[in-house]
Amino acid sequence: MRLTTRTNLAVRVLMFCAVHEGRIVRSAQIAERCNASPHHLAQVVYLLNQRGFVRAIRGRAGGLELARPAARINIGEVFELFESGVPFAECFSDTGNTCPLTDACRLRTGIARAVAAFYAEMGTMTLEDLVRDNCALAALMTLEDLPETACAV
Repeated sequence: MRLTTRTNLAVRVLMFCAVHEGRIVRSAQIAERCNASPHHLAQVVYLLNQRGFVRAIRGRAGGLELARPAARINIGEVFELFESGVPFAECFSDTGNTCPLTDACRLRTGIARAVAAFYAEMGTMTLEDLVRDNCALAALMTLEDLPETACAV
């Protein structure tokens, strides 16, 4: 299984915002730290804002922030938002499926179960699970130097 670039960027945006929870961050900062195209990032931020994961603030002092606490952002929901329209294989597509084996293929059934298990597992994770006590992530994404005691074990 391979995630789309948009899903990958969505999780990066959310992790960046979670590392800076309580602050307004700019898309340009996220793009720089996450090695992302500003154009692709803007598309992802738009959808995250529309679905209530982030809050976009317009204007000179604008930017974005988490729309709800990291503990209430389910990673499975984020994956489903960005991946649901992408069929895992041709035979899962409502349009354009030319596979003559679709009705008899047992592999398709196995893949469907595996994909469902994947989404079920992602559904157990929250954004907080990804960022809480993750000093390596904080060091990569923080906009200022971390105090030496910030990640002391």
